[in-house]
Amino acid sequence: MTKSNASDAQALIRSLRSAYAATPTNLKIIDLYVVFAIATAIIQVGYMGIVGSFPFNSFLSGVLSCVGTAVLAVCLRIQVNKENKEFKDLPPERAFADFVLCNLVLHLVIMNFLG
Repeated sequence: MTKSNASDAQALIRSLRSAYAATPTNLKIIDLYVVFAIATAIIQVGYMGIVGSFPFNSFLSGVLSCVGTAVLAVCLRIQVNKENKEFKDLPPERAFADFVLCNLVLHLVIMNFLG
């Protein structure tokens, strides 16, 4: 890496840190939830690679549950973000209620898939 590329990368990282520092706490909590859900799915895939996938439907249920929860959390983050103009009329309580209801439906489907 040349010197200008390294300084550009450092400037980009500083810019991203300052932008994330200005992010509201409720959005940071949702971000942490998404990271946890994706990390759990990756751990499950690694475990399947090491141990094996005998009850394959159980593995799929676990991974799809984690990924589905992460997708729903991203949707919640989009709806709760005050800077998003598309959902400015949607109260945060309604967005959270939608999140909970969709998670309930997702996990009922996942439990049904487990057999």
